[in-house]
Amino acid sequence: MRDRRKPFGSPEDASSLPEVDRAPDEQSERKAVEITAVRLLARREHSVEELRRKLSVRGYSQASIETVLAKLEAKRLVSDDRFITSFIHHHAQRGQGPIRIRAELRQQGIAANLADAALDEAEIDWVAQARVVHRRKFGATPPSSLSERAKQARFLQYRGFSSDQIRAVLKSDTDAGLDLDP
Repeated sequence: MRDRRKPFGSPEDASSLPEVDRAPDEQSERKAVEITAVRLLARREHSVEELRRKLSVRGYSQASIETVLAKLEAKRLVSDDRFITSFIHHHAQRGQGPIRIRAELRQQGIAANLADAALDEAEIDWVAQARVVHRRKFGATPPSSLSERAKQARFLQYRGFSSDQIRAVLKSDTDAGLDLDP
């Protein structure tokens, strides 16, 4: 007759083991979570929420993730403030405006009030930034028609600049030569 016992290592066997035997597995998982988190942080800054998502996708338990994140925050290895500052400066250098940066920060799990405060504290002249982005895309020649002006405004809007910032950039170009009279 065939032996119908479950193979060793099945979930039923794990539940029958005493709690002491499972503790080293939890410790090894926490160590693996910490190593993974530190490797991610070594590449670039991450928000706490972004790190939590990345670790969850890798299949780690929520208890281990929360324990490790609390430990990393206590050691100041992960910081939302540092992430926000780095994110703003990086994306501003790429030619993105404050509206788009704010929206992307929200997608990264940053509270709106923190994003707004950091954008206000950032020492970035957004009109000058919009002007640089505009000149890089369209050159120094002013728009020759209203449709061209609208196209340029849509581009700057897509990049995340406010209507006031767009008006300031296009007004200076309009003053330089757009003839709106027929």
